[in-house]
Amino acid sequence: MIPPPSLAAEPRSTGRDAPLVLIVDDFADSREVYAEYLSYSGFRVEEASNAEQALELTHRLHPDIVVMDLSLPLMDGGEATRRLKTDERTCAIPVIVLTGHTQPKHVRYVHDAGCDAFLVKPCLPEKLVAKVEELLQKAAS
Repeated sequence: MIPPPSLAAEPRSTGRDAPLVLIVDDFADSREVYAEYLSYSGFRVEEASNAEQALELTHRLHPDIVVMDLSLPLMDGGEATRRLKTDERTCAIPVIVLTGHTQPKHVRYVHDAGCDAFLVKPCLPEKLVAKVEELLQKAAS
């Protein structure tokens, strides 16, 4: 995949102190697109293909932010978000739900689960990066 021209010229370096983003999506192509763009934007990125893996990685790696799809195998992203937000070890980690489900019941479901932001697929990668940066800045203050 070729990065966007604005990022191809000067990718930010992703050092060990760069924020860690966990991308959770069962579609490898979606994870790859967002992970690559976030990496070029200066973030460290880990990936999970289902909610159970996401919970395990979140507990082990303690990412700075989680980007969670709603439709996942084994357990949906709303339930995974609820578990993260009710666990004292992970409740402060911002969660962005990134999904194609746009009905009011879906939005209400993930907000009730405790998500910090809701983005609709298809979502331009730069919009996701902007939301990640916004929530990280908010969490730091």
